[in-house]
Amino acid sequence: MHSTSSKSRTPRAAKTAAFLLSGALALALTGCSSSDGKGDEGTGGNASESGSSLKLPKLNGQTLEVAAVWTGAEQENFTKVLDEFKKRTGAKVDFVPTGNNTSTFLGTKIQGGQPPDVAFLPQVGVLHQFAQKGWLKPLGAEAKAQLDKNFSKGWRDLGAVDGTQYGIYAKAANKSLVWYNTAAFEAAGITDPPKTWKDFMSTAQTLSDAGTPAVSIGGADGWTLTDWFENVYLSQAGPEKYDQLAQHKIKWTDPSVKQALTTLAELWGKDELIAGGRKGALGTEFPKSVVQTFSGDTPAGMVFEGDFVAANINADTKAKMGTDAKVFPFPAVGADSPVVSGGDVAVALKGGAGAQALLTFLGSTDAAEIWAAQGGVISPNKEMDQSKYKDQVTRDIAKALIAAGDNFRFDMSDQAPAAFGGTQGVGEWKDLQDFLKDPSDVAGAQQKLEADAAKAYKSG
Repeated sequence: MHSTSSKSRTPRAAKTAAFLLSGALALALTGCSSSDGKGDEGTGGNASESGSSLKLPKLNGQTLEVAAVWTGAEQENFTKVLDEFKKRTGAKVDFVPTGNNTSTFLGTKIQGGQPPDVAFLPQVGVLHQFAQKGWLKPLGAEAKAQLDKNFSKGWRDLGAVDGTQYGIYAKAANKSLVWYNTAAFEAAGITDPPKTWKDFMSTAQTLSDAGTPAVSIGGADGWTLTDWFENVYLSQAGPEKYDQLAQHKIKWTDPSVKQALTTLAELWGKDELIAGGRKGALGTEFPKSVVQTFSGDTPAGMVFEGDFVAANINADTKAKMGTDAKVFPFPAVGADSPVVSGGDVAVALKGGAGAQALLTFLGSTDAAEIWAAQGGVISPNKEMDQSKYKDQVTRDIAKALIAAGDNFRFDMSDQAPAAFGGTQGVGEWKDLQDFLKDPSDVAGAQQKLEADAAKAYKSG
């Protein structure tokens, strides 16, 4: 198992975070219609007051390799951060995309004696696996100083294994968001975003009746389906059960899992509410799920996913954030709206000054502000200048995450061994794709999920 101290949080803490998120997004919904990001751009490479004293070594002539899952707009945005690092240190930095199977890609490189200097791991489970294999280098003093100064205890704990600090969560995600096409809502006569699952289903039906594909689902990427499940499960079963399932202390055959899958089947079982139906959803990758919500002749009304949806809206559509595209918290299935977070942790796979210098920079307010200014990303860096975010919607989402402090639940699949929660075509990703294909077979889905989880957790 791959537990972290971040999961000893109380149900009251989760309620507090949900309240904070709902309040911040309410402000975004009512107050940002004129904010499309123009005039809100960050200053890029300019150092903030707190970061002006950041000391980085001169690395002239040294070449570093950085690996992460990002492609397209996300990669381009991160490149701006690397450009500033290169400018300050004189190093050359090459970016290598890992593909969806990050752990497999990196494991092969490490075992072949050619690991990248720094890698971003999208799963906590992978961080623990790599640390236990001795593949990670602990943070140096300068990097740890930036971490301690700029990040709350919850995020620091997530980057540690058995008391040793290995990583910095330089990029976070709020995965409890539904983005909607304001024109589609207006055409269907919908004035208020739904707050409960019942209201959400009613809104979807209203959109469908008005001739709009209600919900766009990127089912070709199994990870999006795990996010659907986690939000429903956290809200419905509660934080304690969520922690138990995340650590496989209860089985996937538990009645709470049956209840969550049955709830999901209320949506997934209705072809008319899904853009392209179930078959279309299973052939739609995440970026396309966003594009078909905000462009085309018959755009969908809603798409569920994290704050990073903004990067695709900005890069791949003509929709304006806060005007054409707005956002609301994932609807409450139980008593409260869920607050599920994800993140990418930067770790050193090689020793030496170069890797540690980059980690130090990634932990600074300077790097956070440059990255935030590009749009489509949020940072858990609590000391950064929040005004650097590109648009008001993202700014409010980020503020809600910071205000929640340590009161969040981390993505469940990212806590699991990669063989179950983080690998394309197998484990939870594949099992939930099969369930989307046939939402009537709840018991069969539970049996497959439990069999795959038991095997993965046993082998670690």
